[in-house]
Amino acid sequence: METHPSRDDPVGLDILKVRSTPVPKDVDFGEVLETYATPEMERKVLWKLDLFLIPLMGFCYMLQYMDKLALSQSTLFGLTEDLGLKGTEYNWTSAVFYFGYFAWSWPSSYLVVRLPLGKYLSIAVFLWGGILMCHAACTSFSGLMAARFFLGVGEASIAPGFALITGMFYKREEQPARQAAWFVGNSIASVIGGVVAYGIGLITTTSVNSWQLLFLILGAITAAYGFVLFFFLPDSPATVKCLNKNEKAIALQRTLKNKTGVMDTGKFRWDQVWMAVKDPQTWCLVLYTLCVNLCNGGITSFSSIIINGFGFSSLKSLIMQMPLGAAQLVFLLLTSGFATYVKSSRLFMMMLNCAVSVIGMALIWKLDAGNQAGRLTGLCLGAVFAANIPLSLSIISSNVAGFTKKSTVSAMMFVAYCVGNIVGPQFFLPSQKPSYPTGIKASMSGLTLGIFFLICLYGYYTWENRRRDRLYGSPRQLTEAEELQDEFSNKTDHEIESFRYVL
Repeated sequence: METHPSRDDPVGLDILKVRSTPVPKDVDFGEVLETYATPEMERKVLWKLDLFLIPLMGFCYMLQYMDKLALSQSTLFGLTEDLGLKGTEYNWTSAVFYFGYFAWSWPSSYLVVRLPLGKYLSIAVFLWGGILMCHAACTSFSGLMAARFFLGVGEASIAPGFALITGMFYKREEQPARQAAWFVGNSIASVIGGVVAYGIGLITTTSVNSWQLLFLILGAITAAYGFVLFFFLPDSPATVKCLNKNEKAIALQRTLKNKTGVMDTGKFRWDQVWMAVKDPQTWCLVLYTLCVNLCNGGITSFSSIIINGFGFSSLKSLIMQMPLGAAQLVFLLLTSGFATYVKSSRLFMMMLNCAVSVIGMALIWKLDAGNQAGRLTGLCLGAVFAANIPLSLSIISSNVAGFTKKSTVSAMMFVAYCVGNIVGPQFFLPSQKPSYPTGIKASMSGLTLGIFFLICLYGYYTWENRRRDRLYGSPRQLTEAEELQDEFSNKTDHEIESFRYVL
């Protein structure tokens, strides 16, 4: 058997050049497919990947959400008074973060194809940590606006990048659980973020204010973690450090049936961009994301103020954010676990989470101001929709094929995420502080529309799968060589006849 097959050999060693990354030279991929990819070996590789990748991404995502919460928490430490923020200026300091996120979404979709993915994400984490520390130096509204904009630029690549990594290493049926696993960091941040901020608030010093100390400590931790990711976060299955050379080949072989194009040549294909723009599933996902983030923008930015309005003290309001994270975590585990083990249930679980959040928002809106426990319960349930983020990312990684198309759809979805988070806080009128009834009603409307677009997406997937069955027949079982050919071709989901959408 040849040690270095030619590029014309579809099952040869050169096929392992994932994203132009050097291949282990003493591994013959064809031999690995035939000999080493036993079920026991696959389980061992999967276990190693879970223990290595999930904690790396989960801790990073925890830091990201803690950094987002920092602005809301800093208002309880006197940030608005120290910087002289008036009227709707705080609303805009929250919204401008997503302008930065928006501005960088498209360049990021290009760079993740052209650059080593793990290195690119680690540098982004380091820069975002440094920018967060710069918040402590702000002395005016304009300075804070600039810091928030560039923080959005720094964070824009993280979630889409992690979704691409998940798609590279895991089978389609494995992805909901793994997307949820690293997204658990978001829920943990909600649980412990308030405790961390509470502890920082107890530090007494005359040199810096408590809100400045909050930004400095969280930013330093995040920047330091960027170095950890630089050395350990892989660019592709060929560079993951926890596997030996044969296991790297098996890690790639496991995902061939995905047909979603992890085998990329490093070229940005404009024809796939156009396919993404024309695809109905893209617009269902984009419109869903836009609508539900009307709620996200308000809850993330104003949760501390809303809880404070329930009658809690400033420091206790930080502690009372913990139940929000706990509710997210419970529904995240329930719905993602159900979607992993029950076929065709992902979209139904997303609808369920949105419906629970609508009920929560209705409780905040309708319960009497003196019903502290009931309104706090409503806020906890209102945050449950965030458990949909890993499920929506798994929809992209499972149902969008072609590396450029996948990165384009991710970018469009995160543009919608930004627009929703920019518009959402504007409904939280300063004159209605701290109950914000207009903002609560806008959040309910967005969540309800989100359910509608999920129903549209379910209908489209069902119709398209049936259309393909009529046109091409039921998907047949392909050989590994044929699976490899599909993967190496970097075709989109519309170009692969055997591709069927998961629901």
